[in-house]
Formats: sequence, C-alpha cells, structure tokens
Amino acid sequence: MTEKSTTTDAGIPAASDEHSLTAGPDGPILLQDHYLIQKMAQFNRERIPERVVHAKGGGAHGFFEASGEATQWCKAEFLAKGVCTPVFARFSTVAGELGSADTARDPRGFALKFYTSQGNYDMVGNNTPVFFIRDPQKFQDFIHSQKRRADTHLRDNNMQWDFWTLSPESAHQVTWLMGDRGTPKTWRNMNGYSSHTYMWVNGGGERFWVKYHFKTDQGIECFTDAEAKAMTAEDPDFHIRDLHHAIASGDHPSWTLNMQVMGFEEAADYRFNPFDLTKVWPHADYPLHPVGRLVLDRNPENYFAEVEQAAFEPANMVPGIGPSPDKMLLGRLFSYPDTHRHRIGSNYLQLPINQPKSAVNSYNKDGSMRYSNPPDPVYAPNSYGGPKADPAFAEPSWQVQGEIVRAAYSLHAEDDDFTQAGNLWRNVLDDAARKRLVNNIAGHLRGGVVEPVLHRALDYWRQVDGDLGMEVAKEMGIAAETVS
Repeated sequence: MTEKSTTTDAGIPAASDEHSLTAGPDGPILLQDHYLIQKMAQFNRERIPERVVHAKGGGAHGFFEASGEATQWCKAEFLAKGVCTPVFARFSTVAGELGSADTARDPRGFALKFYTSQGNYDMVGNNTPVFFIRDPQKFQDFIHSQKRRADTHLRDNNMQWDFWTLSPESAHQVTWLMGDRGTPKTWRNMNGYSSHTYMWVNGGGERFWVKYHFKTDQGIECFTDAEAKAMTAEDPDFHIRDLHHAIASGDHPSWTLNMQVMGFEEAADYRFNPFDLTKVWPHADYPLHPVGRLVLDRNPENYFAEVEQAAFEPANMVPGIGPSPDKMLLGRLFSYPDTHRHRIGSNYLQLPINQPKSAVNSYNKDGSMRYSNPPDPVYAPNSYGGPKADPAFAEPSWQVQGEIVRAAYSLHAEDDDFTQAGNLWRNVLDDAARKRLVNNIAGHLRGGVVEPVLHRALDYWRQVDGDLGMEVAKEMGIAAETVS
C-alpha cells in the first residue's frame, strides 16, 4: 500500500510535519512558512460558536418509511405508502453547554431532517409534548434564566424558579421536567414530539391541524434522580456513547410516528386553545393514528461535519405541510435559520449534512464559503430561461382578522395554566412516580431557592394541585399553612 503524503489544504505536498521553517536551525521562524501558518490559523478557527440552546448532543442517520395512512390528510410525497426517506436525527439537552453532562435534568431535543424528493423537511421537537412558554417574546428571557448568572457565572436554581413562578404557563412543562421524563435513561428510550401544531393539506385541498408523536419502540425508560446524578459523574457522555454503541452493534433504534388530527374548523371553538404550546390535546378527543416508522441505522463518520454543523429549521416545510397560529412556532420560523447564518455561515445549506437531495434552483448567490453558484441569469423575472416560482405551491394559510396588538391568545372556555399539569399529577402518574416528583421538586428547591421566590414556588405547586403543594412543603419541612 502506497504511503500518503501530507499536503496543505490546497493539496500541495508538505515538506515536514515536525519542523517549522527557520533562518538556520536556531533562527527565528519565517513568516513565509505557509504550511505552519495555515495549520495555526485553521486550528484557531476550529470551533464554531456553540448553539445557544441544545448545545450538547449527538445524532445518527436513518430512514422514515411511510405506511400510507397519512395521505388522507396530507399530500406530502414522503408520506405516501411505501416511500422510504433518508433522515438525519439529532438529540440534545437544552440548557447545558457543549461540555455538560448528558444525564442532567433537562428536556431533550428531538430534531429530524427528512431529505425528501420535494426538498428538506425539518421538524424540531422535544421529548415532551409541551413547552414552558407560549409566546416567543419570552423565549430569550426564559433561556437566560436557565443559563448562568452574569455576576458569578454559575447556574442558579433561584433564577430558574423566579422565572417559572412569574410565568404560570410553565407549570405543565415543569411538571414533566421534574418527573421521571426529565431524566431519560437513553435517547433510544424516550418519545419525540413536535409539541407545535402544524397544518396538513391533502390532495383535495382539505386542511387539518396535526401534532406529531414519535413513540419509542424500545419502550420508555428513565433514570431516577439519583441514578442520573451518578451517571453524570461516571460518564457525562453516556447518551452519546449509548446511541453510537447500539447502532454500531446492529441494535437499530426505531420510533413509530403517530399523528393527532383535528378538523380545520374544530379549532375555533375547541374548549381550550389548540395552538397553545403549553397544552396537549387529550387522546380521548383526538386519538393517535400510526403513519410510519423512523429507524436510525448509521452512525456519523465525522461528528463535527454531521452533528455539530447540522442545521434544523422549522421553516423548511414541503408541499402539503404548513405552520399554524402557534406563536412559538411562528417565532421559530425566523429564529432558527437566523442563528444558523450566525453560527455556521450564510451558506450553511450547502454543507453536505444540510444539503437537500432534491434539485436546488435558487437565485441566491455569493457570500462566505459559497461553492456552488447559480448560472446566469441571476435575477427574476428574466427572459432567459431561469427558474420560475409556481403559484401551485402557495403556502397553506388561515384567515385572520382584528387590530394589530400585543396581547395574549383569545381565551377559550377552558383555558388556564394549571389544569393540565394537575391532571398529569392526578391521572397519569402512579403513587411511586408522584413520590419521585415531590422529591425531585423539593431537592431542586433546596438547591439555593430563597424568599420570596420559595414562597411563590410552593404556591405554584398548590395551584397545580392542593395535595401536591402540601406534599412538597412537607418534604421541605415547611408548615402547610404557609402554602397559600
């Protein structure tokens, strides 16, 4: 086997991997040592800015195979029966930095990129069906409260609870977070949810509101709080390692995609706002319909190129799929591609991991790191055979009316912030899970939460459920009568 010669990044053979170019063996290093300067300059720029959120994660390649059940609601080609679509998935924590532990108590990101015949379809979700807030105006503040203090540069439980207790819409998600699902055993053993509501349009032009549920075929498994903390010390990269080893050994994880489907007209007078990201649709009202299967069967060959540079954006929706009036989703349509342009560069979609497998006919050109430009003409409209937009692919839409205002959603009959969180405590968790939830809440509150935030936190849980509030106060050794 012929030995390869080292080259510069321009492909020019290098004279030495060990010695810099100097004026004599003991002389100064020369500026003309192009190979040394290239290596140093490249090394200094190896790290692109980490993600502001979802910084720590891992991923894998796979495929999605559709059963055909979805075609009655959606005309997207990748949902037609038997169609097998390549997919890249990325899992992550939310608040932690790039070097943080995988098993910390946190929601888990569940992001998917479908390389469809009609372009990339991206879905950004979590392992919980709800979120902390419902308006993007509060998103930056929410993330700041979960990150580090400006003075000490330390994480601060008091700061988190200060935000949560002043944002009662967070109660449903915080109940999920403090329960077992806040510490999944592996990425393979957790569900993924779109959380957001989307619009589907079928071949006949009928519109539907939908939510995605990727149900793990491996079964739900979670760490206890103590087990998660022990694994943080034993192996902070446990989730990355587990996924890689499972796929490498042929144990390919899979998820069944189930959809909840609501008739377009039903949303207007449903008992609560169906576009509110802090709420779930009861399965009794909108049952799950299986429409396909996601399988991950190939590990990345290069973490940086495929996982770190992967760019998911909910604005990437193929024909047949559109947004809903979910304010958080509408805010993310701008936020995600904007952060990719900052973090990776203006031409991030030309990177192999992000590049669609379908044809790209765009007039966008130039910019940093551009390696494929459109031919002339580079403007529209033109008289020289350039691509033309087709009105047949107009975005799905809904009718709106009213004054331009800054306001909360219009209230539906049963809109409130605590009922669904209380139902989770009362009707979903068993006695053992309820006990773990109480212990987890109390343990987190004991981690530096002080008055007046502590008093508000106890009242927050009383509003979720009176018994839950009492149990948390009791676990903390606080007199029940003070929880009011």
